[in-house]
Amino acid sequence: MSDAPINPTAGRADRNWIRLRTLVLLRWWAVAGQLCALLVAQHILNLSLEYGLCYFVVGVSVITNVIAGFIFPENKRLSEGETLLFVLFDMLQLGLLLYLTGGLHNPFSILIVGPVIVSVSALSTRSTIFLGLCAVVITSVLSWFYISLTDQNGVTLTMPDIFLFGNWIAIVIAVAFLGVYARRLVSEMHAMSEALQATQMALAREQKLTDLGGVVAAAAHELGTPLATIKLTSSELAEELSEDEDLRDDALLIKEQADRCRDILRSMGRAGKDDLHLRNAPLTAVIEEAAEPHLDRGKELLFDAVSNDVDPSTQPTILRRPEVIHGLRNLIQNAVDFSRTRVWVDSEWTDQSITVRIMDDGKGYPAQHLGRIGEPFMRKRTPQADPQRPEYEGMGLGLFIAKTLLERSGAELSFANGSDSFTNRADYADRVGAFVEVTWPRERLEKEAWADRRSLGSNMPIEI
Repeated sequence: MSDAPINPTAGRADRNWIRLRTLVLLRWWAVAGQLCALLVAQHILNLSLEYGLCYFVVGVSVITNVIAGFIFPENKRLSEGETLLFVLFDMLQLGLLLYLTGGLHNPFSILIVGPVIVSVSALSTRSTIFLGLCAVVITSVLSWFYISLTDQNGVTLTMPDIFLFGNWIAIVIAVAFLGVYARRLVSEMHAMSEALQATQMALAREQKLTDLGGVVAAAAHELGTPLATIKLTSSELAEELSEDEDLRDDALLIKEQADRCRDILRSMGRAGKDDLHLRNAPLTAVIEEAAEPHLDRGKELLFDAVSNDVDPSTQPTILRRPEVIHGLRNLIQNAVDFSRTRVWVDSEWTDQSITVRIMDDGKGYPAQHLGRIGEPFMRKRTPQADPQRPEYEGMGLGLFIAKTLLERSGAELSFANGSDSFTNRADYADRVGAFVEVTWPRERLEKEAWADRRSLGSNMPIEI
């Protein structure tokens, strides 16, 4: 199975579709608030308003809600255009209601910002900008054209011009600032959600590979006896049919094919990752397995292992966990992609910790982005900007997946440039590119591996 780039944004065009029921429920809350405000103005504050027209405008929203509930199913999801029209209708309805109740002299005029904030989380940037401009236009119109608020004595309730202008400025700033602020938060939430989805897909794929290896190993083990029986029987038939050359050749052919099946199963069985004998592996073996897909990509990979224990032979034996293998593989892939000719993968262990360092001789991380390494969709790449990896649309997703998976296993990651880290080490003079250090508490990797050990039973090789 190839390591094809994961596309977590498939179906991105659908991600902003929201349920009609959600918007209808929000409109019911708006209608309830508008009716409460009108009742208080009419029966408690005794304001003189065009109540007939006001209740008519509110009634239009009620009618559209009732019609939407009868015509469309509850689980209907609105497209981009339908959601835009829905929110635009609410904005125009609110604007008309404000026109009938004093325009910007009405303290509730700030609510014109509401539909814009709703659009931020449900619509594209273009639609949000359109609604924001509509809100500014409506606010500007309401500052000049409106039906005045009057009390029961006929006194017109207005605010000074300077406060009216301040109210207009405040609404315009609220539309712009809150729109941009909310848009930024929503975009980061979507990016993080997609990146986490890609992480889960990567882990699931690695787990499937591990499970597939287990199935192959089990098949190789279970088919050993039937193949041995076929081989033995075909050999006996070949001896008994020595006088009939055609039948003897058929029996020998069966024997040869049984041998071929044995060889195929034996080679496939070596990939059996769930075999109890292969569930645990030395640290260096796991690292080399993670790097295996990138050994033949035209770059030289150099492996080194250093022990700081009293006994250098006590190399950690760890679980072959899919998240560790996939995480290290992504880091090594990134190093191979951006190196010039060489990549170094060093492992080191002590009584307390296990450390893996991945270094290359490339250009390293851009200094302005070094502090943000590991964030998903950090910035866009184009084929012109980076001919080394033209198939990648963005930078950050692969490193985010690696960082997330490795941190899930208990690791701590640090990113740097070799040109900044090894200036005082002559033996590291060539390691001027990207530098990644992954450190685990030794017990997090080794403790589970030893705890997982149990009686394996007799080993049953395929020898027939």
